[in-house]
Amino acid sequence: MHAALEIKNVTHKFGEFKALDKVSININPGDFTVLLGLNGAGKTTLYSLITRLYNNNTGSIKIHNFNVRENSSNALKNIGVVFQQPTLDLDLSVEENLHYHSALHGISTVDASSRISEEIGRIDLNDKLKSKVRSLSGGQRRRVEIARSLLHRPKLLLLDEPTVGLDIGSRQMILKHVKALCKKGDLAVLWATHLIDEIDKGEKVVIIHNGKILESGDVSKVIKKTKQKNIREAFNKLVGIKT
Repeated sequence: MHAALEIKNVTHKFGEFKALDKVSININPGDFTVLLGLNGAGKTTLYSLITRLYNNNTGSIKIHNFNVRENSSNALKNIGVVFQQPTLDLDLSVEENLHYHSALHGISTVDASSRISEEIGRIDLNDKLKSKVRSLSGGQRRRVEIARSLLHRPKLLLLDEPTVGLDIGSRQMILKHVKALCKKGDLAVLWATHLIDEIDKGEKVVIIHNGKILESGDVSKVIKKTKQKNIREAFNKLVGIKT
């Protein structure tokens, strides 16, 4: 079985500034992996390389064994993305936004309608299908973006700080929904965040700081290796935060 995402020795610079330094990450199908780092750690830069917004000149990035640089079309059709900045059209309805995305991926109108119904049902927003996105709450908009990212049946879902600015109830609902998607199928998720309370025991974590991967693996393994009581203390120790 191929890894859902395989990153090997990726370095990226902006001029003289090294945003990423020999980053390597491996995520298997069905994994929910948290990319944990402070703001400016390199999370968004890494996502930009995976999605080809930036070109990786060093190392390799593979999605289900397709190299994003050499075989980008096959690699990218396997991923769904929820960016940190909202990207829905506020003046279109939820349904119109989702049909537009489906059309971009070459999904027929009939298939799109079926998939939209399924995904909207999963996030419990059937009553908002005809509503303008502008009228939705922040949490509802995020749920629509996640539904949209799944319409073309990706095998890897990337979420970049998806709960920033949301209330606790919305954050918990979105986390629960995404984690359930991993358990139901082979969907792999890379969830970038600076919020430590979004990580549970038994999950996988990749700790990134100043463009370097400091530690990765099961949460319990990272806690044990750093000789700390919990993942918050382990993170603080690794990145040098004194409490």
